[in-house]
Amino acid sequence: MKISFLLHNAYGIGGTIRSTFNVAAALAAHHTVEIVSLIRTIDAPNLPLHPAVRLRPLIDLRPHADGARANDLGHPLLMRPSAHIPDAEARGTTNFNALTDERVAGYLDRTDADVVIATRPGLVIYLATLGRTGRFLRIGQEHRLYGTHRAEIRAACDAAIPHLDAYTSVSEADAATHRAHLPGVTTRLTALPNGVPATGIEPSDGRAKLVVAAGRLIPVKRYDLLVAAWETVAAKHPDWRLRIYGRGPQLPALRRQIDGLGLADHITLMGAHSPIETEWAKGAIAAVTSREESFGMTIVEAMHCAVPVVATDCPHGPGEIITDGRDGLLVPPGDADGIAKGLLTLIEDGELRRSMGEAARIAARRYAPERVAASYERLIEELHTARGTEAPAGRRRTVAPLRGRTAGTPLTATLKGAVKRLVRRPLRPVASCRVTAEGNLSVLLEPAEVRGGELELTVTRRKSDEPPLRVPLQPPASIAPSEPWTATLDRATLDLAEGRWDLHVVRRSDGVRRRVGCRFAEGRGLLGLEPLPGSPVAWWIPYATVDGYLALRAWRRPVHAEAQVIRMDSEGLAVEGTLYGARFGPDAAPTAVATPSRGPARSFLTGATALDGGRFRFTVPYERIQQARTDDEGAAAWTLTLHKSAGAETPIPIGRIVGDIVDRDKTDLFPVTHGVRPHLTRTGDLTIISPIRDN
Repeated sequence: MKISFLLHNAYGIGGTIRSTFNVAAALAAHHTVEIVSLIRTIDAPNLPLHPAVRLRPLIDLRPHADGARANDLGHPLLMRPSAHIPDAEARGTTNFNALTDERVAGYLDRTDADVVIATRPGLVIYLATLGRTGRFLRIGQEHRLYGTHRAEIRAACDAAIPHLDAYTSVSEADAATHRAHLPGVTTRLTALPNGVPATGIEPSDGRAKLVVAAGRLIPVKRYDLLVAAWETVAAKHPDWRLRIYGRGPQLPALRRQIDGLGLADHITLMGAHSPIETEWAKGAIAAVTSREESFGMTIVEAMHCAVPVVATDCPHGPGEIITDGRDGLLVPPGDADGIAKGLLTLIEDGELRRSMGEAARIAARRYAPERVAASYERLIEELHTARGTEAPAGRRRTVAPLRGRTAGTPLTATLKGAVKRLVRRPLRPVASCRVTAEGNLSVLLEPAEVRGGELELTVTRRKSDEPPLRVPLQPPASIAPSEPWTATLDRATLDLAEGRWDLHVVRRSDGVRRRVGCRFAEGRGLLGLEPLPGSPVAWWIPYATVDGYLALRAWRRPVHAEAQVIRMDSEGLAVEGTLYGARFGPDAAPTAVATPSRGPARSFLTGATALDGGRFRFTVPYERIQQARTDDEGAAAWTLTLHKSAGAETPIPIGRIVGDIVDRDKTDLFPVTHGVRPHLTRTGDLTIISPIRDN
C-alpha cells in the first residue's frame, strides 16, 4: 500500500521529524512511502532520510530555488490568513496561511495514497476538513500532551478528531486522557510510540565519570533543577562532570546559575549536537529532569547506547519507558534533592550502573522503528476491517535485470561489463570513526558508494602545501553487503602536525579523489585515554565539520601541561594538571609565567608546586593580575606557560587538548571573578583576561 506522512517542515530538526523519518524508513521495506512537507526552506533535509522514502514539498520558500518552477516567496496568498487553522496554530502567516490551505487541499484531492498520516495539530485539522473523500484512511498523531495545547488549538483538534479513522498518542497515558475528554467518539484513540533506532555506534561501558543530558533549553525541561542537583553531586564527587547538550532561550539563565554556584568547571553547556547518540555513548548516566514529557525520545536514545537514565516520573512518557530500579531510576518531579539522590545512587555503584545500562539497551529494542511500523500495519489493517474493506497489499520491489545483456552474450562478459561501469561511478565515501582500545582511530568506510579497486585513504592538513599522508584502506573481510572498508590511523607511527586534517578516498585506477562524509565521529574511547609517553605529545580528535565531512583535529607539541582543573578560588585562579612529554626533577621549583598576549600589560610569574606522577598546581592571585595591568583602561590578556624551574628558558604551553572536545573556546567558559576571567583559546591554550575597567 501507499502511505503518506504530512509534516510541516521536513527540512528542520526535531523529535517529530526524526520519528517520522525513522518509521517511514521501516515501512518502506514493504510499502510505498512518501513524506509530504508543507514547506521547504533549504535544499536538503538536516536529518538523514532513507532513499526509498520520497520527499515531496508543497511550498518552496528557499531564497534561490532551483528547478523549473520558481519559489513561492512573494506569493500573495502567503500574506492571507488560513480559512481553517486557528490563529494560535497559524502564528500569523508563519506556519499556516491561505497558500497552505490551497496546496494541502490540492494534494489531498489528487493523492493516490491509501493512508494519510498528519503529524501536528494544523495538519490534523487539514486532514479532517479537506480530506473527506473517503478514498484513503486518515490518521492523526499527537506528539505533545492533551493538556499542553492552547485552548483554541485544543478545541480545533477535538472538533477534528471525530472525522478521522484513528488518532494516536505517543503514550498510553495520554491516549487514556484523550478517551476521557472525548467520550462517545468513534475514532480509534490509541497509543503508538515514536520509533527510535539503534545506531550501531559503540555503546557506553559505564566507566566515564560523566553524566549527559540533552534537549531544548526551555522551561519545561527543568535544567535548572539538574544544575541545582549537581551542586550536591559535585560536593561529594568533584571528579564527575555534567554535560548539557542543546540550545534554546534558557541558555543565559542556566549560564548565570552555573556561574553563581561556582560550577563552571563542573558543568559544560555543549550547544546543539547531531547526531546525539555519539554523545550519549560517552556518558555513564543520562539525566532527564522534565516537568512533563509526551514520550521521551532522548530516554530511548540513551538506553540504546547502554546508558541508564535518571528521569523525573513526570507525565507521561518516562514511566512507560523506564522500569524503575531495573533499567533506570524514576525520581519525583520538581525535586532537586531527589534528582541528586538518584544520580548519586548510580555514581556510587559502578556494578549497578553497568547492569542497568545493559538492561536499558535490551529494553530500548521495543521502540525499534520496525516494531513501531508493524504496529502501524496492524492498526491500518484493523481500520480497514472496521470499514469493511480489505487493506491494500504491500508493493514488492522488483530487481531490474542487468542492463546491456543481449541474447547470446555470456553472463560472465555481462558481469565484467557491469563491474567496469561500477568502477567508473563517482565515489561518494561516507565513514564513521571510532577510537580503539589502543587509542588508534579506526575509520569504517561504508561500502555502498566506494565500489572499485585499489582504494586508499589520504589525510591532508589544511592550509599546508605538504603532500597528503596515505593510509592503507582494507576491503571488506566478507561479501556481506554492510561490511565496511577499514583503515587504521596508528597514533604510535603516524606523525600528524598540529592543525586540522581532512580525509579523502582516492581510487588509484583513475585518480578520482573524494572527501569523506561523516556518519558518526565516535569519541567515547578518548575519555580516560592518556597521551602516549615521551615526546612529542600528540592528540587527535575526530569530528564532523559543519558541512558534514569527517575531519581530525591534531595537536603535536614537544611538551604539554594539561590543565585538568581550572577553578576560581577566593584568592585567585587555581590550576591543577599533569605534565606530558617531560618530568619534573627531584628538586623541581616550577613557575607559571603570564606573558601579555593582548592589550597593555606586563609579564609576571607565580610559583608552582610539582606533585607526584607529573602533576602540578599553582594559584595566580587576583591582586597580582591587576598589578600587571598598565594604567590604560582597555582589556588585557596574558598567555600562561609552565617552566620546569625559575631559570628554564623553554616555556611549556598550559591548556586543554586531552579529551574529546575539539573547540574548548566554545564550551569551557568561565565567569568574570575579581575582574579576571580564564579563557581557553581556539587551540586549547589557557589565557587570563582582565576585561575593560569601568570608569
